[in-house]
Amino acid sequence: MDDQYLDAFIRESEEAITELNNSLLDLESDPSDRDAMDDIFRTAHTLKGNFGAMGFEDASDLAHAVEDLLDAMRQGEMEVTPERMDRIFTVVDMIEAIVNEIDEDSESTTDTSEVVAGLRAVLEGESTGEDATEDADGTAAGSAEAVGVDPGDVDAGVLEATVSVGDSDMPGVDAMLAVEAIEESFDLLATAPDRDDIEDGAFESAFALGLDGDDPDAAAETLAEAAEVDDVSVADVTDTVLGPTGPGDGPAVSATGDLADDDADTTVDEIKSVRVDVDQLDDLHGLVEQLVTSRIKLRRAVEHEDLDGASENLNELGKVTANLQNTVMDMRLIPLKKVVGKFPRMVRDLARELDKDVEFTIEGEDIELDRTILTEISDPLMHIIRNSLDHGIEPPEERERAGKPRTGHVELRASRERDHVIIAVEDDGAGLDVEEIRRQALEQSVRSSDELETMDESAVYDLVFHPGFSTADEVTDTSGRGVGMDVVHDTVTQLDGSVNVESTPGEGTTVSLRLPVTMAIVKVLFVEVGDEEYGIPLKNVDEITRTDEVKQINGTPVIKHNDDIYPVIDLAETFDVPGAGGDDAEVVADGGEDGGMLVRIRESERRVALHCDEVDSQEEVVVKPLEGILSGTPGLSGTAVLGDGNIVHILDVVTL
Repeated sequence: MDDQYLDAFIRESEEAITELNNSLLDLESDPSDRDAMDDIFRTAHTLKGNFGAMGFEDASDLAHAVEDLLDAMRQGEMEVTPERMDRIFTVVDMIEAIVNEIDEDSESTTDTSEVVAGLRAVLEGESTGEDATEDADGTAAGSAEAVGVDPGDVDAGVLEATVSVGDSDMPGVDAMLAVEAIEESFDLLATAPDRDDIEDGAFESAFALGLDGDDPDAAAETLAEAAEVDDVSVADVTDTVLGPTGPGDGPAVSATGDLADDDADTTVDEIKSVRVDVDQLDDLHGLVEQLVTSRIKLRRAVEHEDLDGASENLNELGKVTANLQNTVMDMRLIPLKKVVGKFPRMVRDLARELDKDVEFTIEGEDIELDRTILTEISDPLMHIIRNSLDHGIEPPEERERAGKPRTGHVELRASRERDHVIIAVEDDGAGLDVEEIRRQALEQSVRSSDELETMDESAVYDLVFHPGFSTADEVTDTSGRGVGMDVVHDTVTQLDGSVNVESTPGEGTTVSLRLPVTMAIVKVLFVEVGDEEYGIPLKNVDEITRTDEVKQINGTPVIKHNDDIYPVIDLAETFDVPGAGGDDAEVVADGGEDGGMLVRIRESERRVALHCDEVDSQEEVVVKPLEGILSGTPGLSGTAVLGDGNIVHILDVVTL
């Protein structure tokens, strides 16, 4: 199969799945939303056609079955119920798992036959799914797998038993006795409707049970022996609940629809494609033509030793490359919605898992960022949102007692400020407790008591970024406010951005990320330290001075600026540069003259001054982030290759 077509199919399918999830969320919140229903049906139809055209028949059959189910709901033949939405979300997750499998292996081995059969049974009204039985109100009782089987409770597999107690004078009593008899042979995983409703007789003719087992025929024989059971049918729904290959093998799907991976976390894959406007391609083509022409002119000038002509051609070449740089940077920009489009589904599933009512909104999703930055901030944003739901938003009852609406609100908001983008995640939850943070910081030896007393609230909030720090009373699967927040800080810092936390107890918390729109090309100031050269991002530099301003306070060299004290960091000592500084280092320590140069950093970044031997020049360079074991090295943000082939380390003034 042509890789080009396969890649296009995968990217289009990923976008369609995101659109389908969001439209399903709209329909779930408003079952009368005809526009959402039409969008859902249209997207499912597109997925079915694309799978079929690419030869993935099993996946096409699955999409076809869910399309027919959606069509029945669109035509008013079936109601939009939570149980049916859970089933559809689970199928969408299986479709996504298949697309991921195709992306990795160029084929899919997932068997969809049982899931397709289950969907067809629902449509045909057979007693094998959520629509096979009806409760006293005439609505579907729901399938056991759709109402909350916890995969962690499953040992052998998941069987769905549809049980009837016949024409009983006391259906609730008989049903209670039947369930108790069944529990003597099987572990009960779930019921539909709820067990209390079953024992109250709140069903018309039958109810559904989720059982831990792997042999539906043997289970049916055992259940039929119970005196109160009039009729029973059993189906194996393990694949639907735990994933296409069962527990422990391959992509599992939880009862709430989450794709479960090894670390129980959600990740966003690297953005592998961008859409480019035709006008941008035309501009790019025109600039390449100018580049070729300038190259020819420059070569001729050199061949004829025409220095004036060569200088003029170099200036022209500089203008062309600058325009080329801007055009390429614009082509790399991708709307934020490419990443955050998957967040509403994540919030929906997590809120259900935590038994919380949460409304999630996104503002500014059309704001654009560089592809690399967008990929890198995906996981940090998810950490922040998950923490907002887990330990920010209170349970409905607690919110009600506090005089708040039962439904909490989380908003992701993006805005553009010149060459930066501000992304804020705001919740109206319990907020951060300053005194509790201070207590935990002291208990965990993050800061001393003297340091904590002098810190203002903003500085205290920043302690949540300390590795491993958390104020959560207990560790949860979702993670506490602080688990992963060090990852947020480190990632944003490596992207040459900053992160800030603001909170009001009882009212909520806002975490703001300030990120550059693009990051590949940076203007840096080159400094010499011994025989080595380092680059300092020019936007971080405030002033360059001699060392005669250095004073000593408690044995530490410092300088004074506008009544503020700036500690001096000796780069030679920090990076253990051999032979650097020499006697000059002692001069700096003594606060004397002729001890090299000082580069004072902007206060907004960090209140320090960097000591070096010499300050050279400034130049635009392409910065490559550190990877592998060097990733996250304190004081370094990346490297740049100079025109002479030498590699220069670019400093990170925040972590230095």
